[in-house]
Amino acid sequence: MADTLSALRSLMASHSPPLDALVVPSEDYHQSEYVSDRDKRRQFVSGFTGSAGLALITKNEARLWTDGRYFLQATQQLSDQWQLMRMGEDPAVDVWMADYLPEGSAIGIDPWCISVDTAQKWERAFVKNQQKLVQTSTNLVDEVWKSQPPQEINPVVIHPLEFAGFSVADKLKDLRKKLVQVKAHSIIISALDEVCWLYNIRGTDVDYSPVVHAFAIVTLNSAFFYVDKRKVSSEVNSYLETNGIEVRDYKAVSADVSLLASNQLKPSIQGKGTETGIAGNGTIKADESNNDLIWADPGYCCYALYTKLNPDKVLLQQSPLALAKALKNPIELEGLKNAHIRDGAAVVQYHVWLDKQMQEMYGASGFFLEEETDKKKQSKTAKLTEVTASDKLEGFRASKENFRGLSFPTISSVGPNAAIIHYSPQAETCAELDPDRIYLFDSGAQYLDGTTDITRTVHFGKPSAHEKACYTAVLKGHIALGNARFPNGTNGHALDILARVPLWKDGLDYRHGTGHGIGSYLNVHEGPHLISFRPRNVPLEDTMTVTDEPGYYEDGNFGIRLENVLIIKKADTKFNFGDKGYLQFEHITWAPYQRKLIDVGLLTPEELEWLNTYHANCRSILDSYLDESEKAWLKKATEPISV
Repeated sequence: MADTLSALRSLMASHSPPLDALVVPSEDYHQSEYVSDRDKRRQFVSGFTGSAGLALITKNEARLWTDGRYFLQATQQLSDQWQLMRMGEDPAVDVWMADYLPEGSAIGIDPWCISVDTAQKWERAFVKNQQKLVQTSTNLVDEVWKSQPPQEINPVVIHPLEFAGFSVADKLKDLRKKLVQVKAHSIIISALDEVCWLYNIRGTDVDYSPVVHAFAIVTLNSAFFYVDKRKVSSEVNSYLETNGIEVRDYKAVSADVSLLASNQLKPSIQGKGTETGIAGNGTIKADESNNDLIWADPGYCCYALYTKLNPDKVLLQQSPLALAKALKNPIELEGLKNAHIRDGAAVVQYHVWLDKQMQEMYGASGFFLEEETDKKKQSKTAKLTEVTASDKLEGFRASKENFRGLSFPTISSVGPNAAIIHYSPQAETCAELDPDRIYLFDSGAQYLDGTTDITRTVHFGKPSAHEKACYTAVLKGHIALGNARFPNGTNGHALDILARVPLWKDGLDYRHGTGHGIGSYLNVHEGPHLISFRPRNVPLEDTMTVTDEPGYYEDGNFGIRLENVLIIKKADTKFNFGDKGYLQFEHITWAPYQRKLIDVGLLTPEELEWLNTYHANCRSILDSYLDESEKAWLKKATEPISV
């Protein structure tokens, strides 16, 4: 690590102009949350493996900013050469640079890895001390990263209409209508999941996310797909051309954006799919002189492409595809429900297997009984670790129809590791399972018909009264949010408090959001909406998906989180104040909550009724996917609870 920092500082000093600081973000050229191994530059320079964070290297300091999910993990992973900056507690990175770097400082960035939003925000902060952003012509980290993984050539695949629900033609037609509405003649699409969703394609360029490294440009009468052409088979190329999409080389996007800015970007093919459906022959029945804007999403469009445009002719606004993708069509909703049923069966099978292993290998009382562990029954040779356990869970999922892989690295965590919110166990260093400690597993899968994400927390020994009280508070918040009814126009920030109130009553809380959208065989974290203590003015809408995942984490001791995926749907309310219309949630995740971790005396009659109804649904919905022994286990795990 010291050699890396020294090499980077040497490049900073020899750069023209010399750099006083270098920013190394987590993101790739598409501002992705999860990136390929080749793009894990921040991880390489800092040693911190979390998915969110930003490294800043100055002449004599190295600082890393990350959010509350990763405070504990970063503390453990950063060497003494690094200082952790806690987002929300310490000064934000732009504030710190503006206040602490010398006047006139040059701050180096790779403009491909910084969004327009971020760059403009920093430039505003730098005005007072005449600091400036300097765009490096190459990525300095790549120059010192001698073992950087090579670029992988993974095939682009067609996502069938039976799973996508809407055709490419329909999606392009809808997108072009939106362009006309805002007087734009084109849009630059940078977010990988938006490119894949729009063109009904998928890939394997990023672990856990079925996306392709690609850009797209769509105009009123043409569409372009910028990708390494070695990834495109003749079949896929024909499919794209049929839909009026021209395949161009990934690196050509830079020159083509310049052409777009001067209204000179022209297609070289005229496929039958170039028609927009608004007017025939690939044209729009509108005065194109009135449509002179280029739409770019400032959160995903990189600064490198933006600087090639005339700022006065750019519409910097969230991509219309973000909301279109979040509003699931009927085929996607049905697919998500089916995927979660199969996934729920896998999770129950894992529960059954793990329960048996903990009893046989560790003398645990098991999932149901609340007794001290019988140490005499513990195996002297057999061992179960966080990784071997999570591998078994993956095996159960892999046996299910349409399985394509995991949707994120499984968080399989025991005892104090469960207090690390986004803990990622490694085979060499992970903990052995302990029957006397809480075990938390947060996991999900990618199926052709949907993406899943579920968290359960269990104890195979005798939980303490404190652990039970904390688990029950989390469960009460989980139930409260899932049972909410709310008027149209309500955003997730307004609902976040519902999941926290039971914890707040005891002076407890958690440092992460409560819910995120879920993709349809796409990213496990999907916007533009969320449920969080951080404000985001995006209303929750009918047919969106969102998770319900409150938690509580006690450093050095244990962590608790419960998570289900919900679908937002119209509510049939007795009244309709203000004629707004009301919404509610529908659970589509199916796996039991552990009875012995619940302090039933803390539940209200309404909460108990909900729990019993949910468990009855688990039994009936999963029954046909389980063998007789698994059915018997689930029946016992979901028996009605009474006070």
